[in-house]
Parts: sequence; structure tokens; C-alpha cells
Amino acid sequence: MKKVFLSLALLTFMSHWVMAQGSEIYGKGIRINLDTSGKRYIRFITWHQMWMRYIDNNPGTSVNGIPEASTWDVGLRRSRFLWYTQISPKYLILAHIGINNQTFVNGGGSGTQGVGGYGVGKKPQLFLHDFWNEYQVVKDKLYIGTGLHYWNGVSRMASASTLNFLALDAPIFNWPLIEETDQFARQFGIYVKGKLPMGKKSLDYRAYLNKPFATPTPDATIQATPGRAFAGNNNTGAVGGYFTLELAEKESNVLPFFVGTYLGTKKVLNIGGGFHIHPQATRSYQPTGDGVTFKWESHDMKLFGLDVFADLPLNKEKGTAFTGYLLYQNMDFGPNYIRAIGIMNEGLNGLPGSVLQGGGNADWRIGTGDIIYGEAGYLLPKNTLGSKGKLQVFATGTYRNFQFLAEPSLDYGAGFNYYIDGHHAKISLKYQTRHIYEGTFNVNTGEKPKINTNPDLVGGKKRLGELIVQTMIYL
Repeated sequence: MKKVFLSLALLTFMSHWVMAQGSEIYGKGIRINLDTSGKRYIRFITWHQMWMRYIDNNPGTSVNGIPEASTWDVGLRRSRFLWYTQISPKYLILAHIGINNQTFVNGGGSGTQGVGGYGVGKKPQLFLHDFWNEYQVVKDKLYIGTGLHYWNGVSRMASASTLNFLALDAPIFNWPLIEETDQFARQFGIYVKGKLPMGKKSLDYRAYLNKPFATPTPDATIQATPGRAFAGNNNTGAVGGYFTLELAEKESNVLPFFVGTYLGTKKVLNIGGGFHIHPQATRSYQPTGDGVTFKWESHDMKLFGLDVFADLPLNKEKGTAFTGYLLYQNMDFGPNYIRAIGIMNEGLNGLPGSVLQGGGNADWRIGTGDIIYGEAGYLLPKNTLGSKGKLQVFATGTYRNFQFLAEPSLDYGAGFNYYIDGHHAKISLKYQTRHIYEGTFNVNTGEKPKINTNPDLVGGKKRLGELIVQTMIYL
């Protein structure tokens, strides 16, 4: 099956190669000017990202009720529509709708099940990703906005654009609250943003006061799920921000979305840092020390990040460029908090040999502890494919050290982006790994899951892999 998948991926790649066109076709995109100057306009953006995958499933996985050691599929990662307008320089309005993560067995609308017109996985529901109003107070230096917004703190990648990733997609822990106290990485709040001049450099900033979504979690669920529970009775707010020193060219901050790779069209070198603090965000059921009794404890969520981003043209004549990103992220959700996530995960646990992190492609992604993440890409000379577009290779590495686990992990990924028309039409391929942990967690004995060495679980392998081919067009 893996050979068949690779053959299909190669055929898809070659068919798009033949139809490659130049990047000058895109122009200014879908834009309606409201005056002759073009300063008053409405801008529309739409994009689709389709995934074809081959997944080595975690031990004990069933897919659609059938035991599966591996799975292949074709699914919809994102389908979005965004529009905004700035009729006056003094104010801006934006809305963003779409769907995410639909596969052949999940991602359907609320209540879909079984077969038929509303069978499992069918007819996903559109929902609002972003909507906000923004007012200019001091040109360039200070803007104030309100709404369901994406002006996030902690790191650059917490506000990553999904249009121009370097490494095909995000590592997910860059959105540490994803679908817990946020709505797909957004929260209701009031934000400020701007750029402050610092000689030839500038300080780009964003800061916010948010009202996170409620997370009602029954006490019984918290007690039965060690390592994971938000406080259901918490009505506190959250504060955060992200600040980046721009050492070379300035980046646009009309919208919050940070670019993943500029493909050598800009010279960018940024050093950034950010935070997100949410008092009494989580609860846990902790032993008192006598080995018998427990007590409830509330914990403040404290998230911090430091990062460096560089996008540097290397040889303008050849069109080569380097893109690099390095992140250190420290997360404190309370003692032993952890969360496993599998993107578009079709696998369920429950069969003999299943592991605590879950079935399918579930991976320990978020938790109390530290993460170091890096990615680097190289844009090959423009004549590498002749007139058939551009090719960029990339690699990623992730070090995770979570309190819940007995051992840290180091995972990696590698792949390429084939640009038919820049980011507007591209095909990406990535192979990535994840560690498998075996064992359980016991707060009394100190037992924690450890990296797999059990020969009865996937042959004692420490890591499993996932191959993804993505086709993407955005207008």
C-alpha cells in the first residue's frame, strides 16, 4: 500500500508540473477598489488544502471499527474564505469563515452518523474563525480592535498564516490552547497592535485582554483523566502579547497572520518573545501526601515563548534563499498536564496493546514542560526545474520534555514544496515521525509513560511515521 501511495503522489506531482505557470498571473488577487486611488477597497481571499496521507498507526488502533496497522486517505485539511475592507484609514472590518479536518470517517456536521445523506463525516458545518472591528488611534503606532481575534501571544507561530507554511503545516503546539479555551486558536477580546520606530529598526507589538471560552469539565472526568482538565467554574480573563524586534525589512501587520516563508522576496530577521497568562485556568485532583486522601487544586496557566525568524535571499541572480525559525516554548498548565493530538485522526483506541496517547496518529503535543522547535528551508536555484516552477526543501526538529512523561522525545520531519505559482498554487510533501510511549501514569507511585521498548508493540519501535502530500491553491 505504501508503494501505491507513493506512486499516486508522484503522478499528482508530475501532472501539476506539466501545467506549471508563472507567478505573475496572480496580480493583486480578488480585490474590488472603491475609489480611483485604490486605497479604499474590499479584499477577498479563499483557499483549499487537500491532504493525501499514509499513516503508521499507533498500537491498538481501529479505523471504522476495523483493526488497522496503517491507513491511507484523502481528506480536506482546510477550506476557508476571508474578506476585509478598509473604506477609511481610520477603521477596518474583517470576517473569516471555513471548515477544517474532514476525512472519510470524521469531521462531519453536528449529529452526523451512520450512512446516508448525513452519514458520518459528511456535510461539515461552516463556522466563524475570525471577526473583528479595528480602529486607528495613531497611524502605524497604535490600533485598537475588538472581536473574536487571532492577535495571539506566546510566539510568532501562534499567529501563523495557514497560506504560506514552510514545513507544509504547523506543529500544533504553537496553538497551545487549540479547541480548549479558544475557538480554533481564537478568543474573544480587546487587542492593541502597532509598530514603534527604534532608529533603523522597529518593534512590532500586539497585546490583548481576552475572555476565554468556558470549559465545563465534570469533577468525575478530571479524576478519571490524569494530566488533563480545564476548570469548568473559571470566569477569569487572560492577558498576553507578542513583541518582535525587526532587524531588517519590516513585515506587514495589517492582518495578524505571520508569513512562514517569503521565498527570498524580502530580507527579514526578527527576534521575538511573548506570553499568555490565564489565572485559575485548570484544576487537578492532587494527593495530600498521606498516600490515601486527595484535594482539589486550581492552577494558573502561564505560557512563554522566545523565537528567531530569518528569511534571507542568498543569490538574487539564481533566486536562492534561506528560511529558518527557532522556538523555545515553556508551558505551565499545572502539575503533569498533558494533551495528545492527532491531526485529522481517524484511529480509535481500545484494542489489545493500545497506548495512553491514543490511536491513529495521536501524539503528545502539548503539556506542562518545555519545547524546542526548529525548521529550516532552502529555495533551490530558479532554473532547477527550468520554467516549471520553483523547488524548496525543508527539515524540522522537535524536542519535547513534558512533566507527565518519564523521558523527553526528539522527532524530525523533512520534505519539499513545489511552487507552481508561488504560494498561490503549490504541492508539498512531508515525512514526519512521532514517538510511541508505553505504560501508564500513577501520581502515587510516580510511574510515568516511557518511550516504547516493548517488542509486542509495533515491534518495539520507538517512532512511527506519517507521509503527507498536500495540494493547495489560494486566490
